[in-house]
Amino acid sequence: MDKKERQNQCTVDVTGTVPGHAPLIQNLMQLYIHDFSEFWAGTPRGDLNADGRFDPYPLDDYWSKTNWAAALIWCERALAGFALINDVTHSGIAAHRNMGEFFILRKYRGRGVGRSAAELIFSQHEGLWEVAVARKNTRALEFWRRTIGSSRNASSIQELDLQNPQWNGPILRFEWSMM
Repeated sequence: MDKKERQNQCTVDVTGTVPGHAPLIQNLMQLYIHDFSEFWAGTPRGDLNADGRFDPYPLDDYWSKTNWAAALIWCERALAGFALINDVTHSGIAAHRNMGEFFILRKYRGRGVGRSAAELIFSQHEGLWEVAVARKNTRALEFWRRTIGSSRNASSIQELDLQNPQWNGPILRFEWSMM
């Protein structure tokens, strides 16, 4: 953790969700997609609907499939983001878990909230993980490299780079264990 993160540190919690949390996660997803839409400039992807909202995100599987989960991220009991965990890898190579989506509100970025939340999530699900990062999302790649690479709980770290119709970007694969 760097000096800036220590100065702005807060207590981070990650809580599980139930289907009743779907509207809350859909609301957060609007912010996530808004942030992500800058990478889709010049394409129809990420355009708003006539009602001024992005398309709803398919969430039902996160409460019905084994190894899938939705989590809320809190900073001092204030909602700070969410994570969607599944077992569908972008590499096509089996893993126990995949970080499907991960979002921290801008006001909490750079404060160690994302790192703490990611470590808590990985620790709840030990084993082989995959985190895929869209090629244009260089800040996220820096975050994941730093978070995974600096943890004593992560081992066998690999970085793949795919550019195909299914995925375009780096993929981090690693074992997470509580030593």
